[in-house]
Amino acid sequence: MTDGPGEASARGAGEAAFGDAAFTEARAAVAAATARLAEAGARREVLAAYEPPRRRLGLPRAARMRRLGEVWRLGSLLLDDDGRLYAVGRVVRAEAPARRSVTANAVAEQRAYRAAAVKGGIPAGETVDFDAVPIPLDGGVGALPPGGPVALRDDRVMVRWNPSDPGAWTPLAGYLAERAELLAQPAPGA
Repeated sequence: MTDGPGEASARGAGEAAFGDAAFTEARAAVAAATARLAEAGARREVLAAYEPPRRRLGLPRAARMRRLGEVWRLGSLLLDDDGRLYAVGRVVRAEAPARRSVTANAVAEQRAYRAAAVKGGIPAGETVDFDAVPIPLDGGVGALPPGGPVALRDDRVMVRWNPSDPGAWTPLAGYLAERAELLAQPAPGA
């Protein structure tokens, strides 16, 4: 039996209302994690945008990273001071360029990203997150990046904490609370 137009729209409205509640809970969890991390003075990393090499006024300009702000890395997610959530993209440690023999393209590429961070004014030794994907929690299910680490599943906002395991989903609120506490109170010697 098929639903009539009124039944389908009523069910859709109910699902949307429940989705709204799930996103409200998720935003509250993000706010609580942000407050906990700020209160603890937890370690932050640099959020940056990679700018590839190009020519400017006919002169070559080296690749560089442009600082966008600071974030806390919470496993597969990044969180900033304003409560914005991001999916982790790529991570490097800023390092001045050095002449070294390179045996693999991947190693050379990683070194180039490290040098681009320093070229962009990020101090050597800083951890830099780039290619991070914003995860909006205010636009509903349609605003979530498809295939990303955050999704509405089982009427809750869930996070996939292990990208290589398609079944590794857990509620976002608990995940953020646990990860924020671990970062706020690191184990001795960590």
